[in-house]
Amino acid sequence: MTTVPTASRRQGRGGRERILAAAAQLFAVQGINATGMEQVAEQAPVSKRTLYAHFRTKSDLVIAHLQDLASTGHTLESALTREDVPARERILGLFAQPAADAAPVRGCPFIDAAAEFPDPQSAVHSYAREQKLLMVRLVTALVTELGCREPAALAEQLVTLADGAASRAMVLSDADYGRHARAAAEVLLDNALPGTS
Repeated sequence: MTTVPTASRRQGRGGRERILAAAAQLFAVQGINATGMEQVAEQAPVSKRTLYAHFRTKSDLVIAHLQDLASTGHTLESALTREDVPARERILGLFAQPAADAAPVRGCPFIDAAAEFPDPQSAVHSYAREQKLLMVRLVTALVTELGCREPAALAEQLVTLADGAASRAMVLSDADYGRHARAAAEVLLDNALPGTS
């Protein structure tokens, strides 16, 4: 059983927060399906009773984990909502190299979750799909703001590049793999601006 060193063992934090921190670290290192609920409880550390009081099922824990990532800005999509950054740079932020102290390269957590919960009717898969649809809506709004032609189609192309880069970065264990997709995204954006052919 893997134990991940963590600062989440500090006193003074609630059980739910410790559980989410432990789950995030374990899911990043070994994946969702390979991480058992008992292992999360041990890593948190909380009793199994406390764990199940907060998260009745593993699906509940996974959804809470994904919601926590989204709300705290630890996803690709967080680059798209930064109002202090120009629209074009927000889009290109999808391809930024992660910080040097970032977790192991695991790709997109929503794609990972959907792959590990393949039933499209499952709550986890449904939540992951909602986040991916939100991502394309955010990009569509930004390319529309830039005045790009065919914004809906362009947004789909850009998010496909971002998701593909995240997946290849994970498979190749290359945190900076997004540089290739960024170059392609810049060409797409330039070619979609009015006055270009």
